Amino acid sequence: MESLTILTDRRYTYEDYLKLDDDRDYEIIGGKLIVVPRPGPRHQKIVSRLVTVLEGYLRQNRAGELYLDVDVLFGDQVVSPDLVIILKDRLSIVQETNISGAPDLVVEVLSPSTAKYDRKEKSQLYYAGGVQEYWLVDPSLQLVEVFVRGEKDWNRSGIYDEGETLVSPLLPGLEIELKNIFME
Repeated sequence: MESLTILTDRRYTYEDYLKLDDDRDYEIIGGKLIVVPRPGPRHQKIVSRLVTVLEGYLRQNRAGELYLDVDVLFGDQVVSPDLVIILKDRLSIVQETNISGAPDLVVEVLSPSTAKYDRKEKSQLYYAGGVQEYWLVDPSLQLVEVFVRGEKDWNRSGIYDEGETLVSPLLPGLEIELKNIFME
């Protein structure tokens, strides 16, 4: 499996990011350029199943929009979470080429090479940037941790396994049977 590579030879900016022209995926956090490995098939299958459920919920409730594999800007920092949701009253942050500001909900599906990074650096960036709810989906443990903004840090709202139904504090009435997300 490809590993996460972090370039710290200088301070990178969003302008530098825009000049990258190879076929790799990058993120910038704290001036560091991170080369992010491409997700594997299981990762993509989980993302696809979450998209189906979340799109249905958003459409039925006219609650907002879901985006995947999109650049999200926090100033000069840029990340591409697996999934983001922008609620309808905040859709003005959606630009033609990126999302400029904090999504309401961010979902990261963990991979062995990115789990520590998603749990620490990206989690801190999302909190500092104003994200309201953050999900960490762990395919190997078949768990989803749901975090909501607290006064000074994330508060874990729930931890759900493959036999449980995930509920979201941000999205009233959303229920996801995780057996349908993690099934082989």
